[in-house]
Amino acid sequence: MILRDLTLRPATRDELPAVLALLADEDTAVDPASITVTEAYERAFADIEADPRNEMLVLTDGEQALGCLQITYIPGLGKGGAERALIEAVRIRADRRGGGLGRELMERAVARACARGCALVQLTSDKRRTEAHRFYASLGFARSHDGFKLPL
Repeated sequence: MILRDLTLRPATRDELPAVLALLADEDTAVDPASITVTEAYERAFADIEADPRNEMLVLTDGEQALGCLQITYIPGLGKGGAERALIEAVRIRADRRGGGLGRELMERAVARACARGCALVQLTSDKRRTEAHRFYASLGFARSHDGFKLPL
């Protein structure tokens, strides 16, 4: 696949099953037709789509979603009042990994944040995902903080 023929853009409602399929299983390619789009997913997608500080992005070859991620732009008083971009839910189809799609997805997302004027891009990754950590480090991300989560 020629990577320059890919597009990174906001996901459409019609692509919601494909995005949910990417998020459903990190190790297996899930058929979007097998995904049930619940009212909660519909509501969450509509909220993301309506919020100018949130983007659910898909990396597509024109036919199918090959990857996705969500970017939330966070205003703040640090970094001279500049926004920071928080990247979450990074996925590449399990059967398409290893060909540079993840790098392409992340580089385009970082360029998007830079073009918006963000001073920083941040992300978190599960401590067990050591391959993902090596990947993020290869992109220039540094382990600068410990993260904490409180399930509610």
